[in-house]
Amino acid sequence: MNTDRFAVDGDVAIVTGASSGIGRGIAEQFAAGGVDVVVCSRDQENVDPVAEAINGSDGDGEALALECDVTDREAVEALVETTVETFGGIDVLVNNAGASFMADFDDVSPNGWKTIVDINLHGTYNCTHAAAESLKDGGGSVINFSSVAGQRGAPLMSPYGASKAAVINFTTTLAAEWADDDVRVNCIAPGFVATPGVESQMGVSADEIDRSTVARRIGTVEEVADVTQFLASPAASYVVGETITVGGVPQLTEEYEV
Repeated sequence: MNTDRFAVDGDVAIVTGASSGIGRGIAEQFAAGGVDVVVCSRDQENVDPVAEAINGSDGDGEALALECDVTDREAVEALVETTVETFGGIDVLVNNAGASFMADFDDVSPNGWKTIVDINLHGTYNCTHAAAESLKDGGGSVINFSSVAGQRGAPLMSPYGASKAAVINFTTTLAAEWADDDVRVNCIAPGFVATPGVESQMGVSADEIDRSTVARRIGTVEEVADVTQFLASPAASYVVGETITVGGVPQLTEEYEV
């Protein structure tokens, strides 16, 4: 096997929602492999430490931290413009920024519904649409983030599940439209992942996860980052328009919630 095909060295990537958790893990792994990464979140102070850590590491990739609210189209366009000016282009776009809350549907206000859909769906649209020209200039890869909640539904998370389902459909549709432009569009649907947010809610940390058996119910950030790197690499050249579930052992009969 030619392991060089799994490398992403020399690429330029934007990773949204990169202040912690999955987004930060992806950015760190990309940079370690020689990718120049733009890491962004809504608050500059939250994403600055990510870039500082990457630039202070032994990786070959450089990191630039930018404040960007993905629901603000002007901010997204500025993000794309700065990325191109700094690094010369965009090869990989990782639409990871997302939000959720738990509530019975009857208690979800119009503003609550709109907020989640704006971030998860409209944010994905904004970033992808704004980066289109750069991604098509020489070919590129878009990696959207959905969730198992978008595949199977999730009680008490109706706006989240609906918006993440839309991301899957958007991925399939755009993959067909952009195939002739040499841009591959794919999606990842994680299950439970041991992020700081999950730890604060569930009390489960990555250090407590057992990886000695296949019967895995919760994943690590690194495992999701591995799949992301695969989709961004030449090794995934024949993977187009797919949603890869990274959710451990399938839940066949019991209720599955994320």
